[in-house]
Amino acid sequence: MWSAAWELLLPAAAAPARQRGRSLRSALREAVRTGRLPAGTRLPSSRALAADLGVSRGLVTEAYEQLTAEGYLRSGRGAGTWVGGATRPAVRGVRNLAPRDPRVRADFVPGSPDLSLFPRAAWSAAHRGVLARLPHHALGYPDPRGLPELRSALAGLLTRRRGVVADPERLVVCSGVAQATTLLGFALREHGHVDVGVEDPGSPEHGKLISAAGLASVPLPLDAEGPRTEPLYASGTRALITTPAHQFPSGIGCSAGRRAELLGWARSVDGLIVEDDYDGDFRYDRAPVGALQGLDPERVAYTGSVSKSLSPGLRLGWLLVPKWLVEPVVERKHTLDLGNPVLDQALLADFVVSGAYDRQLRRCQRAYRERRDALVAALAEHFPGAEVSGIAAGLHAIATLPGRYGPEAEFLARAAGAGVAVRALASYGTGTDRADGSGAVRLVLGYAHLSVADIGYGVELLAEATDPARR
Repeated sequence: MWSAAWELLLPAAAAPARQRGRSLRSALREAVRTGRLPAGTRLPSSRALAADLGVSRGLVTEAYEQLTAEGYLRSGRGAGTWVGGATRPAVRGVRNLAPRDPRVRADFVPGSPDLSLFPRAAWSAAHRGVLARLPHHALGYPDPRGLPELRSALAGLLTRRRGVVADPERLVVCSGVAQATTLLGFALREHGHVDVGVEDPGSPEHGKLISAAGLASVPLPLDAEGPRTEPLYASGTRALITTPAHQFPSGIGCSAGRRAELLGWARSVDGLIVEDDYDGDFRYDRAPVGALQGLDPERVAYTGSVSKSLSPGLRLGWLLVPKWLVEPVVERKHTLDLGNPVLDQALLADFVVSGAYDRQLRRCQRAYRERRDALVAALAEHFPGAEVSGIAAGLHAIATLPGRYGPEAEFLARAAGAGVAVRALASYGTGTDRADGSGAVRLVLGYAHLSVADIGYGVELLAEATDPARR
């Protein structure tokens, strides 16, 4: 047993002189961790091991002493050195919890931007500039709300582009909309809330995030104008998460009348509306409608991120809260992570102030408009009678296919068999809107992450697998 483990130490003995001691200690640790040296194994004396490895006795003695102090080995006067019993073999293998399915030939699952549009050169140049001028003290723990320069830059950007009332003192930089929603959930719970209304159909993440904060989620139905207010009043809840600029997943825009009704509800119940403006910058048929928060900043908390405009991997977003929620939200943010990474914040501030972020938005807008047009054209060609609904905005569209393509479950199974990843609108709801009796197939098609050619190929592939006339 020792002879097998001894082989692991030979590379350490051959290491450069300055690295030999560290290499020997690492090799011994690894042998114990992996079980090559099981608990209870007696090790050779320092003199014998040094002779076998061709190293100094002092090097082995130092390694034995260090690993004894760490708990890997045990020793006693005159009793020799043994492998201790505190160590357990380490679990090997690293899993990827965000894997890509190699069987997928065309992916229409919504939610992803085109990551190839990330401005690598401009971001790299900004990174060098920020590092050069950032003072040393700025690398310490930041204000949990975010760097003042970023909060000021974002306040100006959101006021200009989204029509919000943006006070930098009420703006919190956070790790995307997910963290913003969780922070609000904790703050609402502290204020006595027990549940939060969520759109049905809606983003599955809203309910999960609210649940993580210890609150129940109340599914609330929609109509063509947005969340229906009658069920909202009847639910008894005093908080609502909504996506008024471009409802996910239905694609509708909340009407002016419904916006007024929602604000009236919030005022009458002393409640809060959480506005998830996940893709509000991307409107293709007209200028984007301003944010709901601009109508009543004390009744609407506004949140957004760079996930669709830059990259979700940056984990950078913002949260504008009413005055009465600032303190509990900031305290919770401080407790969770002490603030977002300083360099990332400084980079985004530089990007916004320099105008690079506006240029990136225009670049994405042009690309995504072209891809939406390509999707509509491909559906018209390969699925005659298909209807695309929802406003011309965002990164996804709703396609309703004629009844001959159904039933929906069989359609989805055939699509999956052909390697086409696609989601049904019904999968985002609780079941209240799962069928309209027509047998039509209603799909939520993401297109922003696909090239025009990939969109055409994917739609054709989907048609070949699901069109009854082709089977």
